[in-house]
Amino acid sequence: MADPSSYRPRPGDIPDSPGVYRFRDEHRRVIYVGKAKSLRQRLANYFQDLANLHPRTRTMVTTAASVEWTVVSTEVEALQLEYSWIKEYDPRFNVKYRDDKSYPYLAVTLNEQFPRVQVMRGHKKKGVRYFGPYAHAWAIRDTVDLLLRVFPVRTCSAGVFKNAARTGRPCLLGYIDKCSAPCVGRITPEDHRELAEEFCDFMAGRTGTYLRRLEKQMMEAAEEMEYERAARLRDDIGALKKAMEKNAVVLADATDADLIAVAEDELEAAVQIFHVRGGRVRGQRGWVTDKVEDVTTGALVEHALQQLYGEESGDAVPKEVLVPALPEPVEPVQEWLTGRRGANVSLRIPQRGDKKALMETVQRNAQQSLALHKTRRASDLTTRSRALEEIAEALGLDSAPLRIECYDISHLQGDDVVASMVVFEDGLQRKGEYRRFQIKGFAGQDDVRSMHEVISRRFRRYLAEKERTGEWADGTDGAGGTDGADGADGADTDGTLAGPEVITDSLKDDDGRPRKFAYPPQLVVVDGGQPQVAAAQRALDELGIDDIAVCGLAKRLEEVWVPGEDDPVVLPRTSEGLYLLQRVRDEAHRFAITYQRTKRAKRFRAGPLDDVPGLGETRKQALIKHFGSVKKLRSATIEQIQEVPGIGRKTAETIAVALAQAAPAAPAVNTATGEIIEDEEPDTTGDSSGEPVTAGVPDERRGQET
Repeated sequence: MADPSSYRPRPGDIPDSPGVYRFRDEHRRVIYVGKAKSLRQRLANYFQDLANLHPRTRTMVTTAASVEWTVVSTEVEALQLEYSWIKEYDPRFNVKYRDDKSYPYLAVTLNEQFPRVQVMRGHKKKGVRYFGPYAHAWAIRDTVDLLLRVFPVRTCSAGVFKNAARTGRPCLLGYIDKCSAPCVGRITPEDHRELAEEFCDFMAGRTGTYLRRLEKQMMEAAEEMEYERAARLRDDIGALKKAMEKNAVVLADATDADLIAVAEDELEAAVQIFHVRGGRVRGQRGWVTDKVEDVTTGALVEHALQQLYGEESGDAVPKEVLVPALPEPVEPVQEWLTGRRGANVSLRIPQRGDKKALMETVQRNAQQSLALHKTRRASDLTTRSRALEEIAEALGLDSAPLRIECYDISHLQGDDVVASMVVFEDGLQRKGEYRRFQIKGFAGQDDVRSMHEVISRRFRRYLAEKERTGEWADGTDGAGGTDGADGADGADTDGTLAGPEVITDSLKDDDGRPRKFAYPPQLVVVDGGQPQVAAAQRALDELGIDDIAVCGLAKRLEEVWVPGEDDPVVLPRTSEGLYLLQRVRDEAHRFAITYQRTKRAKRFRAGPLDDVPGLGETRKQALIKHFGSVKKLRSATIEQIQEVPGIGRKTAETIAVALAQAAPAAPAVNTATGEIIEDEEPDTTGDSSGEPVTAGVPDERRGQET
């Protein structure tokens, strides 16, 4: 590992001008390429205190052994040179998008004497016109089969073409009029090329011209009583319209645009692109990449634009490119795209209308692509095994942690403080083992104290189960007791059997079902840094448990903290172990926030009728519907309450007493004018989506969930 100060250039030697720089390792291999508006300012950022650098940047500068740069005159030239060097050197620390599959294109070989329509994959060739990409090759063949009625362009291979020319007999498509048969001289090379160019124009979205021309020819044939020719033209029009219907109109103004969306997490990013031509989606593609460097969404967009248009020119670069975030600065990128196209290119974020709606669709595709990628990665047995081994090696465990429990605390400004426990066994979720807790030991916001309480309660229950089953020889332990109402509820279960694949009889109740908290983990993960880890370890020490490892995952820098250490464990960015810890932590966070929101919504909906014993939801709704509000119900007599169906005298008396003892609710407030609404008392028994904002009721927008 190199010391960056050993190869740091003097600041005065670095020019204060635009340029591109390269970091090389000890073997002279280029490991990172970057561009800068000011080389001096940018490179100075890499040679600061290592503790202030992002972990991935820190790894890069300590891997490097030298840095060099090239000065250019403009930022656009820097962008072009950066793309060229990334393509040439393939640096390991640069973001590189790769297709998750080889997408097929509809290609027209205009570089041949007799252009051919075919399906192509792989690198694009010069002189070939491409349309797409398509999701499936059969979709291309279906489209071509419809269009050959109107544009009978050659589709045969070079061998078939030469054989037909030698024998003087065309192939089957030539006999059924789906090929103009240039191989036997039925059409001249010039006419066949014109036919291929018309085919390209139609695929590019200029469909109206050909439809109007065919309709005119059909009408003329009908007037001249050439009904067979008119019928053929009618069928040709139908074929063209059917081909057009395969791509629904998404933008009414016949826009040519590419829409790019990005879904990302700390380690990976997925990009989805929709190619819209003539207002119709003509192609779709997607990439997934590891986020090697610490980049913003705008920087990811810039890398995607380089990947998309680095080798394109002319109409292949559309007039409009819609993105979720703009690169910083945006002017050089926009100027570069304009240069690739040879005309002005608009690079912007859609704000409203059809384009914004379509961008949301592309964004959903990107999110689903990232989720599918993660699911495939998590379901691989070899990958999961490697992840567990990497965790064991990083934390110094004797064996792989086959059962991992993760804990997270959630609250809203200190209210409704709850915790979650999620379980992963052999790298997979065990939803039947999930538990959730209400913090009872104190009031207010203290994540460290909350973590200590939750870990103590969970493992106190575990020790109590061990004592009950007689697993201890003396049957006693300082941690005895069952921690009775600890507020842990089974939750989020889909009926999956809780516990490991094989559960011993000592871990089952008398009815054969696994007992809660009876099975210990090999690793406890907490969502947080050094303080939360110390609290969890202290809870285990107080209970006398010394055979369970503890670690924490801090979200900001994805650092792994272990008890008693001043420095975190930094796992490599490509580590499957780090990826598994992230999944566990994110699942615990999701589960905790879900429970916290449920409790908050239930508290917001609570009203005086909830305290009436024996009064269910149906009769509460009937009372509110009959009287209109709790305020009118409070002023009603017992006889009037009895008029409600299902309410007897005893229940009416109970309701009247409960409402009389309950304090009146705060008046409703009109949030637009600040006016207090005194006529009606807000209905607090209905659905939370229809509840008004009232004085004294916290608005969730005033705080932030954790």
